[in-house]
Amino acid sequence: MEDEYYMTEEQRILRALQEEEKDKKFLKRRKKLLIVLGILAVLLIGYFTYEWIYDLNKPKMRKPVLYLYPEETTEVMVQLDLKGRLTTTYPKYENGWQVTAKPDGTLTDAAGKTYRYLYWEGVSDVDYDLTEGFCVKGSDTAEFLENALAQLGLTRAEANEFIVYWLPYMENNAYNIISFQNETYTENAKLFIKPQPDTVIRVFMTWRAGRKAVDIPEQKLTAPERTGFTVVEWGGCEVR
Repeated sequence: MEDEYYMTEEQRILRALQEEEKDKKFLKRRKKLLIVLGILAVLLIGYFTYEWIYDLNKPKMRKPVLYLYPEETTEVMVQLDLKGRLTTTYPKYENGWQVTAKPDGTLTDAAGKTYRYLYWEGVSDVDYDLTEGFCVKGSDTAEFLENALAQLGLTRAEANEFIVYWLPYMENNAYNIISFQNETYTENAKLFIKPQPDTVIRVFMTWRAGRKAVDIPEQKLTAPERTGFTVVEWGGCEVR
């Protein structure tokens, strides 16, 4: 303040001009920064909107779950090679799942947490084939699934968990066109398990709702006999 007191009028004007110039430069820099941030925000919004729309247009694999039944308590590594993108996993998938599996199916991770199964969901561009299968009244869906899942090799407990997940989506439809996928699914979502299991049962149901009954060649349902270290998976996808 003392320096300003002794300044001449010309010096005061010069200082004011200098301060004004600094303010202009600051405002100019801030404007550039806001423009850059705005562009970044638009790009990020565009990217996530694209991802969201892109995922909406892909078939979503809902709740594939993996049960592990070794003959004795065993350290098991499970890896999934999905031709698509994982959207949800539990426990968290980090280059695979490493668990200790007991003969009753109880799984324990390195932190000591226990699980009934390994869970994942994802999206993929796969085209499912529904040219063979079944046309089932919505009201008959529970009974149909009980019979079909038994033929496909699921235990009553596994089938129960399958049905209570899918039934709310299906039982109120007039009809459901249902087809269980084989190679189309297993080639799109490959499993690598160490030690190698003796029996693998993978049940993946694709379906869509229908307003009226349609004629469709019936699909033959079979299952391998459970022997030794057995791995079971079930999941599904609504095809729109």
